[in-house]
Amino acid sequence: MTARQYFAEFLGTAFLLIGVVGSGIMAQTLSDGNIALALLANAIATGCMLYAIITTLGPVSGAHFNPAVTLAFALRGEHPWSAVAPYILVQVAGGIIGVWAAHYMFDLPIMQTSQTLHRTGSHQWFSEIIATLGLLFVIFGGIRHKPDTVPALVGLYITGAYWYTSSTSFANPAVTIARGFTDTFAGIYPGHIVMFIAMQTIAVFIGHFVLNWLFKPETQSSV
Repeated sequence: MTARQYFAEFLGTAFLLIGVVGSGIMAQTLSDGNIALALLANAIATGCMLYAIITTLGPVSGAHFNPAVTLAFALRGEHPWSAVAPYILVQVAGGIIGVWAAHYMFDLPIMQTSQTLHRTGSHQWFSEIIATLGLLFVIFGGIRHKPDTVPALVGLYITGAYWYTSSTSFANPAVTIARGFTDTFAGIYPGHIVMFIAMQTIAVFIGHFVLNWLFKPETQSSV
């Protein structure tokens, strides 16, 4: 792996968190207390950002921007194990930098810790399994059947999953950690992060077996 690939993962994850947190701040500011409207704006902005960064940085680094995705590719033998830890490190670092950049843009204290306490409990933990498994489903299904649509598939999936998962679909350990550093609309209390990441990791191993079987290339029968 090259420095350019690591930087692409850092930059892409930073922009992802700028999209998540920045749009959350703007949405909460302009929605006049309408949480549904704020969530809609947050979801659309995040989906748009995902489409943009996957399209532009995919050819450079594979556009993981997500330790769960990196682990899933490594399990499939499509990403070197020696590069898993460095990818995760730059993704987490990029996510935190992205959060701080969003705070600075909106003239908020840069260093924060989330006090959002409602993102926890067995229902939301299960939701993160569904959210992460669904993300891997569209990635590997897209790669198998129509690779050029993956950026749109991921952007659309996350936009929708914000609404149909009770956790609002974090589906990403780097995003989960970074959102612990913002006491804004997008935040999650740091003490609740571990279980979210545990569920996301469980989803990766479920997906490794289920999705590899589901999207296994059809064997050609001899004539």
